[in-house]
Amino acid sequence: MIDEPVRVRVHTRGSHGKIATVSINNPSRLNSLGRAQLTAFEEAVRTLGDDPDLRVLVVTGEGDRAFMGGANLHELGALDPPQARDFLTLIHRACKALRDLPVPVIARVNGFCLGAGLELMAACDMHLASDNATFGMPEVKIGLPSVVEAALLPHLIGWGRTRLLLYTGDNIDARTALEWGLVEKVVPLAELDNALDAWIASIVESGPKAIRLQKELIREWEAMPVNDGIEAGIRCIYRAYQSDEPTRMVRGAIDRLRARKG
Repeated sequence: MIDEPVRVRVHTRGSHGKIATVSINNPSRLNSLGRAQLTAFEEAVRTLGDDPDLRVLVVTGEGDRAFMGGANLHELGALDPPQARDFLTLIHRACKALRDLPVPVIARVNGFCLGAGLELMAACDMHLASDNATFGMPEVKIGLPSVVEAALLPHLIGWGRTRLLLYTGDNIDARTALEWGLVEKVVPLAELDNALDAWIASIVESGPKAIRLQKELIREWEAMPVNDGIEAGIRCIYRAYQSDEPTRMVRGAIDRLRARKG
């Protein structure tokens, strides 16, 4: 229905499992994030996370004008201090749902990606943008600091560029975002879905258990010193070999090599 705050679409990719898309459905307000959108988004993502056949989640916004245009200004303007804390907690919970999801999450960024929308994007694992995308953290321009998952930005773009975004509140274009490492790829808008499909194809051709273990390990690496991360990787490999996936897929790779040589 048109008045649903988010849209959820799930399709099966052959025998490779399910691919899901969750999109903010508020295009008349540049897909701004109010309580309804944030609550529905978190619920949708957490529900999808319970599906063992899920392989990839795509996060986007309806229409071509905006990925997510930030928090709903009308709701922000009516908050008192306790309500502000609760509202920002909703943003954090939506972001955390993406980071907790056991499979890769791809941000499909089309148009404006601002404020809370950029925080949701940063919480995704991979970031693909159209060449008309615009990025910014404009909170200081309306009297607010950037908080919650803005804390992820230094890991993506470094402290200096984080300060530049957060202190000035100025926007950057897609090419600058690519240069900074805020996104991994930029393509013309008409090619956005083809580029997205190529990423998805590479992921689903890999071992589903291996991909889930890899995401779990990357999350651990974020909070670990290097030596601890290496030890965590060894434990992860032990868990991988508790299923037949590595042996079966290695044998398949060997068979393909032999067939090419033959």
